[in-house]
Amino acid sequence: PLLAHYWSPQPQLGLGQALRGKATSAMDISDGLLADCGHIALASKVAIEVERERLPLSQSLVDFLGHADAQVAALSGGDDYVLAFTLPSVELPLLLADGWPIHVIGRVVTGQGVTLLDADGKDITPQTRGYQHFRESP
Repeated sequence: PLLAHYWSPQPQLGLGQALRGKATSAMDISDGLLADCGHIALASKVAIEVERERLPLSQSLVDFLGHADAQVAALSGGDDYVLAFTLPSVELPLLLADGWPIHVIGRVVTGQGVTLLDADGKDITPQTRGYQHFRESP
């Protein structure tokens, strides 16, 4: 299932349509969750806090990599093509009632950038956050 998901990603077109008029931002996770949340934060002039313990991890990924490496892969691995989005909290129950598989993993706050928080609320943001298109070569 892991390789099939990687080689044949299933874009969430239906969810994207359901978010129309509800989400305040959305993009597919192609550069890594933290990197793409950073893109959303920058474009929206806000900060995004991601709670590591709320990350949805597939059991097959955990079995293959172990829990810690599965978290790293979920945070910084790309080519996932699921949607990361922000929306007013009032919209969430409506989308869940319609059966959309939504995972709340963080919040939008005042500030800038993206921060990864551990279970105690401590900033554990790694240096590498995903693929960087315009990174200078070493």
